[in-house]
Amino acid sequence: MTIRIEKKITGYSVVGPDDAPKVDDKTFAVPEREKAKVIQMHEKLERPETLRGTTYKIKTPLTEHALYLTINDIVLNAGTEHEHYRPFEIFINSKSMEHFQWIVALTRIVSAVFRKGGDITFLVEELKAVFDPRGGYFKKGGRYMPSLVAEIGDAIEQHLRTIGMLPDSELDARQLKLIEEKRNEYETRTGQTKADTDATYPDGAQLCYKCSTKAMILMDGCLTCLNCGESKCG
Repeated sequence: MTIRIEKKITGYSVVGPDDAPKVDDKTFAVPEREKAKVIQMHEKLERPETLRGTTYKIKTPLTEHALYLTINDIVLNAGTEHEHYRPFEIFINSKSMEHFQWIVALTRIVSAVFRKGGDITFLVEELKAVFDPRGGYFKKGGRYMPSLVAEIGDAIEQHLRTIGMLPDSELDARQLKLIEEKRNEYETRTGQTKADTDATYPDGAQLCYKCSTKAMILMDGCLTCLNCGESKCG
């Protein structure tokens, strides 16, 4: 950069390669490098013409027909190191019109929260905490769902884990090995194998208070969950 001297020179000094310019000297001020603009989710973000969607099937004993929950994601900062997916809108469709009004209301509210941005993971716990006064049900695999709304929250949780907004809750190798050992020991003692029953977990298993799965078995006087590894004995 060329600097034009318009004043009389009163002195000078030789600057070596190790002498950094003064930050507060306007003449030798180093311009700040323009930082890359990272786009975050906010409610004024316009909807693109095309969004990527994932559909989850929800079939419960509470409704005659299945519900199909679709979550569309928007790609932010595409092609950069800051690229990530964020949920933008949600739709629920079904042949059954029984729950039409509250489902439409729920999808609009959840979509509005999605577009608001920030930490939206609280939605999962709020929805999963809804209990049906008529009682819940067990979904495939023996997992207990207290209500249809709770299963919608469970599907949203699964989606947020898929796009990286929630950490993966998979068990580590040590926990998986312990669960497998407990299961083999139980099957050897009772003579019951997985092939003998259509259930994912042994008959007579109790409901685990931690993961809400009917997978608690009694081993040596200690209740142990074959799904999440929770044990009364620590």
